[in-house]
Order: sequence, then structure tokens, then C-alpha cells
Amino acid sequence: MIGTDIQKAAALLQAGEVIGMPTETVYGLAGNALNAQAVAKIFAIKKRPTFDPLIVHIFDLSQIELLSKSSLSESFYVLANRFWPGPLTLVVEKSDAVPDIVTSGLSTVGIRMPAHPMAQQLLRLCNLPLAAPSANPFGYISPVTAEHVARQLGDQVPYILDGGRCQIGLESTIVDCTVTPARILRKGGISVEKIAEALGYQPDVLSHSTDNPKAPGMLSSHYAPRKKLILTDQKSVFSYYHNKNNIAFLRYRTPIKQHPIQRILSPNGSDAEAAANLFYFLRELDEMSEIDLIVAEKAPDKGLGPAINDRLQRAATEVI
Repeated sequence: MIGTDIQKAAALLQAGEVIGMPTETVYGLAGNALNAQAVAKIFAIKKRPTFDPLIVHIFDLSQIELLSKSSLSESFYVLANRFWPGPLTLVVEKSDAVPDIVTSGLSTVGIRMPAHPMAQQLLRLCNLPLAAPSANPFGYISPVTAEHVARQLGDQVPYILDGGRCQIGLESTIVDCTVTPARILRKGGISVEKIAEALGYQPDVLSHSTDNPKAPGMLSSHYAPRKKLILTDQKSVFSYYHNKNNIAFLRYRTPIKQHPIQRILSPNGSDAEAAANLFYFLRELDEMSEIDLIVAEKAPDKGLGPAINDRLQRAATEVI
């Protein structure tokens, strides 16, 4: 059921159920992060491997005392004070209060304070830290509307809180604050440049995804449509144009003249607009019966472009 009853959603969470929750990045499948059985439901519904840890969502910095075991680094406070609430996850040493299932047995936990007003209201009302990975079957395109969640998970979820279409549409940036210098584990809704500006130095950036993740969303294959997706550069895109009957193009800014099926991430060349449209357009194209191939163009390598390319690369069947 889709609705806007925050009290109902909070009551379900307090009772150990899981729900669909809006955030500014993507919709999450939320459950009480301190309740191992509730977290197990999240893994079961998503069919998510238990070696892939979850992000914990909070509404106030005071909750860190419960979730973190040791003193926090300077980089944690700098980034939290600058970007929270917002699309940033900070990795810290976890306390014993966080069940091992949340962190896949790791000694660290990723924590985020979402900016979506409905998510903030829900977190305050239920007064629980919430584990909330994206509300989709594992490995598939992340959902950015309540309807996406309902179509994917159906009656497995008793309630989906409808907060409208996600404004950012790209998962959070993840920064490991347990090491010095701080290290970016996943590119996301806050650019590497903004993180570096806040820290006053260029942080280490994990250059590739991994199948042994220290943080959520680091698996090498993820965010993928069911249709074949080829990722290529702007010039190579046109080599596929000769067979246009069964092909859809996902372009960054410039449309291909007279092609019947294409989506433009940002006609104005805005990386924020492109990020917000990425999963929405991928899902639209994946649901079109008349095509069997999506050819996607890489985004410019600046701002949120690297994060967009990261998602496209892990969604791609082939990268050229």
C-alpha cells in the first residue's frame, strides 16, 4: 500500500516491520537498525547477499553516541557539519549496539542523515536508527518513486511512504572516516571536489568497485537493467545508429536527430539534473518492450559526472 501516513509507517517500524521510505537520493527499504530480525527481513525481501553491508539513517548527531564505539575523527565532524542532512554517508567504528548483520560482520558502520523532510519526520517519530538500502531487488535499478517500489516489491512490503520523486536520484557519497586521510569509498550525490574543499585536502578515492565491500554499493555489478546496456563515449555512440529499430539511446546532453527512442539526461548540461534523471530514465527504457539494447553515453568527468559513470559502468553489460 502506498500512502503518506507517517504515523502508520513509524508504528510499523516500531513493531519490527519494514517499509518503503523516501529519501532525497533513492527510496529505501527501511527497518529498525537495532533489531536483527527486522534487518534480516530487509535482506530477504531484497534477496541481498549478507556480505553487502547496510547504511544506517539518523535524524540527529546525538544518535552517533549509540552507534559508534570510539572517538570520531576530525574528518567526520568536518563533513557531518558541512553536508548533513544530505547525500553523504560517513563510515565510523561501530558500537556493540549495531547488530553484525547490519555491517556484514565488519567493525565499521556507514551512517547518513537524510535531507528529505518526510524521512526526517519519520526518523524523529519512530525514534529509531533505520537501516535502509535501496528498495529494489538486489542488483536492479534503484527506485526513485513510490510506484517503482510497489512494482518491484509488491505485497512483500506492508507500507510505502510516498514522498514524491527523489530530487537527487543518485545514492549517497560514502567516505571512510576511520582512516587518515579520509577515503572516498563510493562516488555519489556529493562530488569529490566538494568533499575535498570541505576537508582542505584531496582525499583518497577508491578507483574501482569491489566484490568484497567495506561499504554499501561497492559491488562490481549493480544498478543494472534487465536489458543489455552498452556504455560508450560520445563518438562511439554513433556506430550503433545504423540499427535503430531495437535500440534506445541514453544521451547526456545532445539528442540524436530523428531517433525514435532516446532519453536526454540534461538538455542544459547540468550534472545535478542528469543524476536526478539517471535511474528514472534507465527504468523507463528497461520497461519498453520494443527495444532490446540500451546504448548509454558517458557523462563528462566533472562534478557528479564520475558518480553517474560509476553507476552506468556497473549497470553495463559491456563498456567500450
